[in-house]
Amino acid sequence: MTVDERMDTSAVRDLPLATMGRAPENRLQQWSKLCWALVYLLYLGSAVGDLTSGRHTAVAVTLGWLGLALFVGPYLYLLLNQRRRHPLSWWQLAIACWLFALALTLSLTLGPPWLVMFTYVTISAGVMLPPRQALWAVPFCAVTILLVGTGLGTRQWEVYSLFFPALLGGAAMMGVGQMGRMVRELREARETVARLAAAEERLRLARDLHDLLGHSLSLITLKSELAGRMLPDKPQDAAKQVADIEQVSRQALVDVREAVSGYRRPNVGVELAGARTALRTAGVEVEVSPSLDLPLEDQYPGLGVEEQGALAWALREAVTNVIRHSGASRCSLVLDEVWEADEGRYLRLEIGDDGRGPGRGRHAGNGLNGLEERLMLSGGRLHTGTSKRGGFALSAYVPLRAVRQERPGSAEGSAAAPGGTGYPQA
Repeated sequence: MTVDERMDTSAVRDLPLATMGRAPENRLQQWSKLCWALVYLLYLGSAVGDLTSGRHTAVAVTLGWLGLALFVGPYLYLLLNQRRRHPLSWWQLAIACWLFALALTLSLTLGPPWLVMFTYVTISAGVMLPPRQALWAVPFCAVTILLVGTGLGTRQWEVYSLFFPALLGGAAMMGVGQMGRMVRELREARETVARLAAAEERLRLARDLHDLLGHSLSLITLKSELAGRMLPDKPQDAAKQVADIEQVSRQALVDVREAVSGYRRPNVGVELAGARTALRTAGVEVEVSPSLDLPLEDQYPGLGVEEQGALAWALREAVTNVIRHSGASRCSLVLDEVWEADEGRYLRLEIGDDGRGPGRGRHAGNGLNGLEERLMLSGGRLHTGTSKRGGFALSAYVPLRAVRQERPGSAEGSAAAPGGTGYPQA
C-alpha cells in the first residue's frame, strides 16, 4: 500500500468534521454532525409554532408533540448511525417509510404548517436510497407536498416554497451520494490496478528467472552426471566437464544479477509519484513540468533504460535534499531537451527550490557524489548551483541517442537514403 492509499483510508477517520452525505466514522464526527443537524432542524419552527399557537385542543397538542418527537428521533438516528449503503438494510427502509407516514398523518390532521416535514423525508431518500430508487422516491415525496398542500387549501406560494427546496435538496443529496460512490469506486479501482501491477511484476520476474536458470540448471545437471560417470576411468574428460559446469554457473549468476538489477531499476514516473507525495507531506508546494507527466519513452525515443534510471536517481536524491536540508516552501521540477556545442543532444532534469541555497564552503555529500558517478556512467553529468528563486538547483544531464527514422514507403529502416538518420522531434 502506497503513502497516498494510507492517507486516503485514514483521512476520513482522522477528520474532526463529518463530510456531507457520509456517515460519521467516530464519536467526534457524530457530535459535529449532530450540531449541524440541530441547525437545520430549526426549519421545523413552523410546526412548533403551530403547536404553541393555541388553535388546537390539548389532546391535539399532546399528540402533535408526541408525533414531532417520534419524527425527529428516528430521523437523527438515521442521520448519525454508521449505516451501510449496499445493500440497503431493512431497518433503513422501515425508518424511511415511518417518516413518510408520520409526515403525511401530521400534515393531514394538524394542517399545512406540518408540510415542512416532507422536506426531511425527501432529503433522507436522496441520501440513503440507491440511485434507481432515489430517482423516483425524491420526486414522489416532493409531489406529495403539492397534493397534500392543495388538498388542505394552502396558498399556492406557500406550497411552492416547500416544494422546490424539497425537490432541489433531494436532488442535491442524490448528487452527493453519487459523487461519494464514484470516489469509492475509484479508490477500489486504484487498489486493484496496484495489485495487478505487483502481480504482473512478480510474474515477469518469475518468468525471467525461469528462462534464465532453466536451461543453465539442466545443463549443469547433465554435465554433473556425465562427469560422475567419467571420473573413475577418464579423469581428464571429467575435469573438462567440471570446468564447463563452472563456466555455466558463472554465466547463470551474471544473468540473474542482470535480471534482478533490471527489476530494481528506478523509473521516472514512479519516482515522480513518490516525490509529489513526499513534498506534499513536507509542506512543500511543487510545480511539475507537463513533460514529466507523460511517458518519457514516447516523448524521447533516444532515451535509454540506463539513462532514464539515472534521471530517476537524480530526482530521488534532489527531492530528498529539498526535504531534509533546504527548508524550502516551493520546488519546481523541469524536464527539457538541450543541445550542446558538440551537437550532442541531452535531456536535462532541473530541480530548484527557494530554500537556503548551496551555501559557501560546503562540500557535496555522499549522495551527490554517488549521483554524479551514476550520471557519468550513463554518459551524462551533474551541475549544482543557485536557483532562480535563490535556493538550491540541481541539473542532471543524460544523452539522447540518435534514432534512425524510416522514410515513408520503405519496408525497412536500412533502406533509408543517406542522411536519413536524424533526431526525432521531442
